[in-house]
Amino acid sequence: MRRLYRPRSNRMIAGVCAGLGAYFNIDPTIIRILFVLLALPGGVPGTLVYIILWILMPDEPAAL
Repeated sequence: MRRLYRPRSNRMIAGVCAGLGAYFNIDPTIIRILFVLLALPGGVPGTLVYIILWILMPDEPAAL
């Protein structure tokens, strides 16, 4: 079963885009571009969604 996590590697800021990319099996760069495009009209839509996901998405569990 797949889980949505913020990975400990491949982070740029908080790992939200890398986690979404891993979950949906797409390149995180595409998601990063989408967040930038959402942030351009006034900053609120993309930034707000990113911050909410940053708070809600748990970190990837540490490897044992």
